[in-house]
Amino acid sequence: MLEKLRKNNKKGFTLVELIVVLVILAILAALLIPTLTGYIDKAKEKQIIAETRQIVMAAQTLVDEEYAKKGVDDATGITFANATGNVASTIYMNDIATLAEIKTLTWAANESDVDAADEVFIKLAEKESKTLPKIGTVVYYAHGLKCTYTESDGSYVVTK
Repeated sequence: MLEKLRKNNKKGFTLVELIVVLVILAILAALLIPTLTGYIDKAKEKQIIAETRQIVMAAQTLVDEEYAKKGVDDATGITFANATGNVASTIYMNDIATLAEIKTLTWAANESDVDAADEVFIKLAEKESKTLPKIGTVVYYAHGLKCTYTESDGSYVVTK
């Protein structure tokens, strides 16, 4: 009888060993998931900040071009719009999106109206009630987050 047991010498893991390994893997996964979620959230925040920064630079470039055409004392005539066309002193969202390498941008009339994907609000800076040829505020909504750029302190603030 001992010879039969010795001949039946199968190699492998027992059920208990397999269950222990699975429990250890489950514990490790439970510890890792919150950490990975935090990294994903940080990555989304950095992504929207980068896109907002691109929008600010693209808009500032186009404002500089319009300002150079208009002259030194007349920055108040520069406007932003959704459509495309050739109206003097109008900067179109399609041009900003192309320059910022973002698929589409939709113009929002007020900061509080920015609440849908790829909407943006842009306002020129002001000093002593005079409009300057400089981007003052940009509010951009994408990826479920809203990013606000303020020229006065150069900050990018991300909110949900």
